[in-house]
Amino acid sequence: MNAAPARVPLGRGTTWTSRLAFGAAAIGNLFTATSDEQAAAAIDAAWDHGIRSFDTAPHYGLGLSERRLGASLAGRPRGEYTVSTKVGRLLEPVPDPTGDDLANGFAVPATHRRAWDFSATGVRRSLEESLTRLGLDHVDTVYLHDPDDHADQALTEAYPALEQLRAEGMAKAVGVGMNQPGLPARFVRDTDVDVVLLAGCYTLLERSGLDELLPLAAQRSVSVIAAGVFHSGLLAAPGPGAMYAYRPATPHVLDRALRLQRVCERHGVPLRAAAARFPFGHPAVAAVLIGLRTPDEVTDAVEQYSRPIPHGLWQDLRAEGLLPADVPVPPGPPPAGGPRPRSNR
Repeated sequence: MNAAPARVPLGRGTTWTSRLAFGAAAIGNLFTATSDEQAAAAIDAAWDHGIRSFDTAPHYGLGLSERRLGASLAGRPRGEYTVSTKVGRLLEPVPDPTGDDLANGFAVPATHRRAWDFSATGVRRSLEESLTRLGLDHVDTVYLHDPDDHADQALTEAYPALEQLRAEGMAKAVGVGMNQPGLPARFVRDTDVDVVLLAGCYTLLERSGLDELLPLAAQRSVSVIAAGVFHSGLLAAPGPGAMYAYRPATPHVLDRALRLQRVCERHGVPLRAAAARFPFGHPAVAAVLIGLRTPDEVTDAVEQYSRPIPHGLWQDLRAEGLLPADVPVPPGPPPAGGPRPRSNR
C-alpha cells in the first residue's frame, strides 16, 4: 500500500484536508447508477488508503451522495476525517414524481427539483438538511455552490450567513466552489473565506486560475482545492470520443492532450499521474480532489498521486510549448504535509 496522503490545514487552520480528497459526485450516480454496496466499497477503499477528506453536495444525486457518504462514515472516529458539502441549491419534493434526473446528470429518480437559493434563510436550511442526510452535527467545510448568476446575493446574503454558521460551529471553514476563477477571486479579495474549490481551472490544460486567483489566495492565506484535474476523463485516457468539461473534446483540445500524453510516456509516467500532481506546484493548492466511484479507481488515484515525477518531464513540456515557463511545477516526491505560512487578515 502507498503512503497515506498527508494532511494540511485549510485557511486559518480551523480544519484540514488530506492532500488527496474523495469527490463524491460519482457515488450520487453521476451519469450512471452505482449501488449502495459499490459506493460503500469505494469509501472503504479510500479509508484504507489513508484518504480522510470527502466532498459532497445536495446537487449530487438529489441528496443520494450525502446519504451514502454519511452512512459509510458512520461509526468512524469523527476527528479522523473531514467532510465538505455545499449550499445554494435547495431540494424541493416533487408531487407524484416520474422519470429520472439524467437531464441534470444523475441516474436517480426525479423525486425532487433543485431551487437556487442564496438567501440567508436558504443557506441555513440547506446546511441543516445536509447535516440530516449526512448524520452529522457539523461539517468541516461548507461552500457556496456555483453562484455564477447570483453573485451579488451570494456576497451580501449567503456569505454573511456562512460566517454565522461558522461562528455557531455548524461548519469549521467556509468557502466558494466554482468552475471559473473570476468570482472566487472577488470572494478572496472582499471576504474572509477560508478555502476555494476550483474545478477545471488549474490543470495541465487550463490554467486561468493562475492569472489572479491563485496568487491572491497565496497572499491572503486562503487554501485552494484543485478539482476537475482530469477534465471529465480527457487527461486520464485521451482518445477518440474522450470528453472534456462534460462535452466531447474538440480536435484541438484532444490533440493537445495527446501531445501531453506522448511527453509523459517518454518519461514512463502516465498522463493521469502528471495531471494529478501538477496543481501542487503552486503554494496555494492544499489538495487535489478526484471523483471516485470504485475501489479500483481509488487505488489508481493513490498510486498516481504517489508516483515520482521526474523534473525532466516538466522541462520537456515547457520545451514543447505545452507548459509556460513561468508556471510553477511540483517537486519529484508527493507533496508533504505540515503548516503553511499565514498572514493576518
